Amino acid sequence: MAKSVSVHQRRLATSQPVSWRDYYELTKPKVVMLLLLTALVGMCLATESLVPANALIAGMAGIGMLASSAAVINHVVDHRIDGMMARTVNRPVVKGKVSVSQALFFAAVLGLAGFALLWFFVNALTAMLTLASLVGYAVIYTMFLKRATPQNIVIGGLAGAAPPLLGWTAVTGEIHAHALLLVLIVFTWTPPHFWALAIHRQKDYARANVPMLPVTHGESFTKTSVLAYTVLLVLVCLLPYLTGMSHLIYLAGSLILNAGFCLWACRLKFAARPDTAMKTFRYSIYHLMLLFVVLLIDHYLPVTL
Repeated sequence: MAKSVSVHQRRLATSQPVSWRDYYELTKPKVVMLLLLTALVGMCLATESLVPANALIAGMAGIGMLASSAAVINHVVDHRIDGMMARTVNRPVVKGKVSVSQALFFAAVLGLAGFALLWFFVNALTAMLTLASLVGYAVIYTMFLKRATPQNIVIGGLAGAAPPLLGWTAVTGEIHAHALLLVLIVFTWTPPHFWALAIHRQKDYARANVPMLPVTHGESFTKTSVLAYTVLLVLVCLLPYLTGMSHLIYLAGSLILNAGFCLWACRLKFAARPDTAMKTFRYSIYHLMLLFVVLLIDHYLPVTL
């Protein structure tokens, strides 16, 4: 059973020099890299030619910095909860390797630098939308929704679904229906992705008194919800092809990837083993990553009937 980090442990940790790796960990680099992949695909799909250098370099850097800033704020706000959960008990702020004030200063520097890059070198729309995404995740979701409702990840998932739109607006300076369709894909993918992890970590969330769906409604209901959202995701992923946004390579790739996700969701619901929830969670990460890679390939190598 995970226990909160003691004051003595914090003092021992703070007596050690802070490593750059601790700050790097605060940014949730794996999450940010996945978000940046979806932003890059949004940029590429927004144009038939090469992505402009300012959008590619300053846009990716600015979006990445603001996403990292949101991640750092999440570490700060959740550090007491994190200390009660096995998955997060060794995070830098929890262990006292980085103090709350140091982390907040780091978040501020990242946020201001990222916003400035987007405002001065990309466009104001992208800067404001990316800032709104930061506020949505770090403030609305982390500070309020996460502690208030079991539908927290559904409502708060919109902030994490924004990067494809941010990439699109970085190139075009305008919001387009196709960009919103990419947002809808990530938005629909988020609940089954996160609820699979929440099932695996149900006891941790219960101990920390966080009202995740498996805690408030039980595992069976959550598994049904994972399956239902996965079926919905299959339908949503058909829309890029049905609207003429993508072509046959995307259609084939998305059907294969979604069939795999449905298979894992069915296993989780009807034939779960102790590691099925975690394996479903891991598959969902590869699913989204490969889905956007297929979108990118389809864009540059369109195959039609």
